[in-house]
Amino acid sequence: MNYQLYYWPTIQGRGEFVRLALEEAGALYSDVARESGRGAGVSALLALMQGRRLARPPFAPPFLKAGRLVIGQTANILQFLGARHGLAPREEGGRLWVHQLQLTVMDFVVEIHDTHHPISGNLYFQQQRKEARRRSADFLKSRAPKFLGYFEDVMARNGRQARFLLGARLSYGDLSIFQIIAGLSYAFPQASAKFARRYRRLFALHERVQERPRIAAYLASPRRIAFNNEGIFRHYPELDA
Repeated sequence: MNYQLYYWPTIQGRGEFVRLALEEAGALYSDVARESGRGAGVSALLALMQGRRLARPPFAPPFLKAGRLVIGQTANILQFLGARHGLAPREEGGRLWVHQLQLTVMDFVVEIHDTHHPISGNLYFQQQRKEARRRSADFLKSRAPKFLGYFEDVMARNGRQARFLLGARLSYGDLSIFQIIAGLSYAFPQASAKFARRYRRLFALHERVQERPRIAAYLASPRRIAFNNEGIFRHYPELDA
């Protein structure tokens, strides 16, 4: 199947979690809003999202078109792809477990975003700079360690030789943790250097995923959008510690 991914063309954002899964799976897909021509570009994204012909319209990007299916919400898309492409366990308990982990990742993503936009996403960073400094200080002191510590513990419970969140086998949850660590390292390089010493399993997992052939090829390609200060992970030196 040739999937169609609909997401904003200039940022990684939540769409990147889906891109990583598609790339690791070796799936054929088009990144619709980044392409040109008829039926492509941002206009195509907006047209599908606002189309009255859809009985089940998505709330916001990312969403994935797979044949007649239009699937929204990052964790929901990954649950769908994981089952189809061997990125999730076959048995029900395992599938629910990795989905649970992914939902926790998405909770973490919200908190990361809110470090630079603690009041409103409709205001510029400069309009909430004071509040962002206060929010980021609390995030780095308590919230980030709570999430990172949880995922570190998940790996630890699988034993010293565990390579991934579920043990020996990679899942889409591992790809998402890779993106979290990569993003935090961009947004908060000083704090992340400290986190790397404390959460060794997670940072080793990041390196392990980064070295996978398909992921390495993707990261070196123009398909990987560079981190920038328009996405979820934004680097403002005054927020780092």
